[in-house]
Amino acid sequence: MSFNAPAAAEVIDSAVNGFAVRNVAQIAAHPSRVYNTAASLLSRWWNPAHTFSNNSANLSLDARPGGCLCEIVANGGVVHLTVVHVVAQQEIRFSGGLGPLQQTGVAGAMIWKLTEAAGGTQFEWTYSVGGYMPGGLAAIAPAVDAVLADQLTRLKRFVETGRPD
Repeated sequence: MSFNAPAAAEVIDSAVNGFAVRNVAQIAAHPSRVYNTAASLLSRWWNPAHTFSNNSANLSLDARPGGCLCEIVANGGVVHLTVVHVVAQQEIRFSGGLGPLQQTGVAGAMIWKLTEAAGGTQFEWTYSVGGYMPGGLAAIAPAVDAVLADQLTRLKRFVETGRPD
């Protein structure tokens, strides 16, 4: 994968009771810069179309165990994911259901893993979800994969150019 290519997306597995997706991007920046941008500037690169408030400025990420990827919304807030494991500059693991998955009987595990690569960073983003959703989870896997691929492509662009679009 070249550094100027968008994120590569893949539904690794899907079934009625769960799915796993994987997205990978090569980002032309040192892993510490990519990690700090992903964690500290989430509100600047996350696609606002994939928020409850339609405003990425309402997002925050507290990248420590017990912290959350949270959103402020009118009359309250949303915990999108809970941080369960952090290796600074290398990996963040989350637990939870994104978007429409929050109102179903599922559990999800998301991992952001950064490794140094020639000329920059390989950012691997996996998300595994299992449980119950009316109609099954296999049908939603491609849409979740596409949303995460979009987010990772936006992060890549933001790190490399200062703009997510």
